[in-house]
Amino acid sequence: MRIVAVMIFLVWGLQASEFDDAVASYEKGGYISALNTFYLLAKKGDPKAQYNVALIYEQGKGVKPDIAEAMRWYEKAAKQGNAKAQYNLARIYHRKGDKGEPHAYEKAKYWYEKAVENHLKEAYNNLASLYMEGKGVKVDKQKAFALFRQGAQTGDSAAQVNVALMYAWDPEITNDKMKAYENLKAALKKGRSEASGYLDKLCQESKWVCED
Repeated sequence: MRIVAVMIFLVWGLQASEFDDAVASYEKGGYISALNTFYLLAKKGDPKAQYNVALIYEQGKGVKPDIAEAMRWYEKAAKQGNAKAQYNLARIYHRKGDKGEPHAYEKAKYWYEKAVENHLKEAYNNLASLYMEGKGVKVDKQKAFALFRQGAQTGDSAAQVNVALMYAWDPEITNDKMKAYENLKAALKKGRSEASGYLDKLCQESKWVCED
């Protein structure tokens, strides 16, 4: 299953002029200056600033990458309901689980679920992948399918590919070749190049689906 591994980028939008100055510094490459300002705001409890601090540490912008420090600030923002922080924290735990860290998948599941509750589109696909592959949970293809479908409906291209594959070929799902075709076409329009190969296969097997 295709995991959405992208970072969600820097959050702007606080009212304070000092925050605006930090944004300007960041955009000009003044990462340390930006980090200093975001850090002061983050210490005061602002979740957007906490998220930005975490992202700078994860990306290593002007500082040595520090995943532990990034996770610390992501968690502070995530606990305040910041969906992007919840997603990025889950993504890091997901990666740690792939490397064999105990209970990391369970933590990834928890934070993906929080991000899903906040309707962050990328989170549906990644949470679904845990259920599809039985990582931190029991394999549950019906649950995975439902989540892929929700993600696809939000416009997430990875979820569109994954739900299409299940619609087209998964023996545990009621197949719907037309819905598979529609989702693959939508994903291809968004730049998911792998959707092209699946479309070719689908059209070879069920030519009627692809006839205009």
